[in-house]
Amino acid sequence: MKNAIIILGAVLLSSSLTAQLKLNPKNIDAVIKEMTIEEKANMLVGYTFGKSYWGLPTNPDPNAGAIVLGAAGNTAKNDRFGIPHTVFADGPAGVHISAERPNDPQKYYCSGFPIGTLLASTWDTELVNAIGSTFGSEVKEYGVDVILGPGMNLMRNPLCGRNFEYYSEDPFVSGLIAAAIINGIQSKGVGVSAKHFAANNQEGNRTHNNVIASQRVLRELYLKGFEIMVKKSQPWTIMSSYNYINGVYTQESEDLLTTILRDEWGFKNLVLTDWTNTRNTAAQVHAGNDLLTPGNAEQIKQIGDGLKNGSISMADVDRNLKRILEYIVKTPRFNGYKFSNNPDLKAHAEIIRKAAPQGMVLLKNEGNVLPLASSMKKVALFGHTSYHLYAGGSGSGDVNKPYVVDLVEGLKNAGIRIDDTLNTVYSKYRDYAHHEAESEMGAFSSSSYFPRPRVKEPQMGIFTYANAAERNEFAIVTVGRSSGEGNDRAFEDFNINADELDMLKQTYEAFHKKGKKVIVILNVGGVIETAPVQKYSDAILLAWQPGMEAGNSIADVLTGKTAPSGKLTMTWPEALADVPSTKNFPNGLTWRDEIFVKQDEINKMPNLGETRYDEGLDVGYRYFQTAGKKTAYPFGFGMNYTQFEYANASVKEKNGVYTASVTVKNIGKLSSREAVQLYITAPKGKLAKPVYELKAFGKTKELQPGESQKIEMTFTNYYLASYDESEQAFVTDKGVYVAHFAASADDIRQNVNFKAVAQTVKCHDVLKLQP
Repeated sequence: MKNAIIILGAVLLSSSLTAQLKLNPKNIDAVIKEMTIEEKANMLVGYTFGKSYWGLPTNPDPNAGAIVLGAAGNTAKNDRFGIPHTVFADGPAGVHISAERPNDPQKYYCSGFPIGTLLASTWDTELVNAIGSTFGSEVKEYGVDVILGPGMNLMRNPLCGRNFEYYSEDPFVSGLIAAAIINGIQSKGVGVSAKHFAANNQEGNRTHNNVIASQRVLRELYLKGFEIMVKKSQPWTIMSSYNYINGVYTQESEDLLTTILRDEWGFKNLVLTDWTNTRNTAAQVHAGNDLLTPGNAEQIKQIGDGLKNGSISMADVDRNLKRILEYIVKTPRFNGYKFSNNPDLKAHAEIIRKAAPQGMVLLKNEGNVLPLASSMKKVALFGHTSYHLYAGGSGSGDVNKPYVVDLVEGLKNAGIRIDDTLNTVYSKYRDYAHHEAESEMGAFSSSSYFPRPRVKEPQMGIFTYANAAERNEFAIVTVGRSSGEGNDRAFEDFNINADELDMLKQTYEAFHKKGKKVIVILNVGGVIETAPVQKYSDAILLAWQPGMEAGNSIADVLTGKTAPSGKLTMTWPEALADVPSTKNFPNGLTWRDEIFVKQDEINKMPNLGETRYDEGLDVGYRYFQTAGKKTAYPFGFGMNYTQFEYANASVKEKNGVYTASVTVKNIGKLSSREAVQLYITAPKGKLAKPVYELKAFGKTKELQPGESQKIEMTFTNYYLASYDESEQAFVTDKGVYVAHFAASADDIRQNVNFKAVAQTVKCHDVLKLQP
């Protein structure tokens, strides 16, 4: 009897202790040990309120979606262990949540930051870090724990629909810029989900596309940016992509998510899936996809059943669960942060306005038309985009912004008068264009998820242009493009079409007859044809999609309040056919096809079921510079309102780290900044290599006329390596290398020889091409 009482007391005590066990950073293993199979399975699957984007079945919780309305999803909660939901929100260019809430008159707008391509075009990691810090504070004040971004896939082809979210065709730019913004965001105590890992370089059939690429191409290009980012920022989470790589879904690839990401690169945190329906749950869990999102009840059951029948190992589940709990205990929500729902949008707008010009690229400035003379006060605005600027792209990269400053307002704020007649014409045309867009979109016209359809420019007679040239001192023509998640740009979207050409030509001819100048603004998210623009313009400003202060930022550049100091992070070809990947890039698939055409039919379309990366390393400047192929604008190109001189270049090595330095002097008449690029030519060795590759970059402060600054850039011996598949290793050849200090890939200013010792860094034989 006495023994029975003792045993009963022990059981009751144990039960009491279990009931009192609440998650904290020091007892994660104990919590995992006490969880039931059902509780573990539940924690490995995400929650989304209602239906997810594509109507996928979700793991329902009537309270989850109410935490932050419009957020993309949540982790599961467990009241027994004191584990709350945590919140994920979309947001490469701002926090993507609902602006309106039921029975609440307040509006919950979020800052519309410049697109990723513009941020990268600043070539300024300090500025990008500061933008990240501002972004992170907004994430936190809206009660979001992780922002689903940045997007950092390479721009393999100009037509990828999400290039506006991404940074570059070069992995070093992508990796370093991504690390900068991640460190900025995470400095505020919230996390990111760097995406889409990996080789998500097209939107066409993105959920089923099979990327066929060699190990070398994957290692040197499509994985390298992620590697740099992981080692320099350790993001809280990484998002596995939708696609296959060499026949295996990335979400089910142990090679990718464990062997490379964790074992080789040292990633320590959470991996979650891109938002998709049930796949092979057991394979995802085993591969190291810790969290399945958005999540559904079927996946919970599959994990529970798998644990019971042995098809899923408890070791894999406990490993993944530990990473989830390690993430949760870092979050603001777990730590009881009282978010305000009231970030300082006004202060953020000022930061956005000042930052955007740093990534705008001056492509042409014949006769120093820009900055505008202070006497230039009357402008004729042509192009419907002049009156309705694109602040950013669409899809999950869009933001519910409080406003977008259009060009009319921005110029008026700068003291420039807009031609009233043209303003009236375009106002009426805007109503027509809106009707046309609704007809094009049909039932989807009310959705902000899809990009605005491209509409024709209004056909105006020769007298309209002539009279405008008579009344005004100069003309601005804006050419716009929109793209977004879910489908790629069509081939014709690259080209200047007939109505745009007519507008450019007539504006140019009418104003030049009066001895007046024409400025073209490119309000685009990606590369377009520029030959007609070059022909019919005196100046070209590539404004990208600069965020909600768009009109003010553009006006600041035009008037010289701020100098544009951006440079291209991708090559602008003369024609799409000049880009090697174009022959293996999809054309013609629309968002309607994605929705209404059967999947097996899409998989049979060229470059959709399977996309072969037959161009190998011939991506962007690596191809154009090595082949001596002419471009419209080379990688790294960007003019300025002043000129810079490079001098005293040197490269010094210490313990395998190289420091490249060069003195940059402003030899012009206006103050500005200069982005310096460091390209390296390797000695001839076993592997064929591009003529040179970017390995580092730096940007000066604002230099006054006559002022100089020494720029130092560092890189390692490992950065010099190429991937040798015969050795399954990154190999740095011994020999003499050449460091090129350049203003662009086509404008090398100083050369310095330096020596490197041989080095071999072994890797695993994974991600093999299928026979």
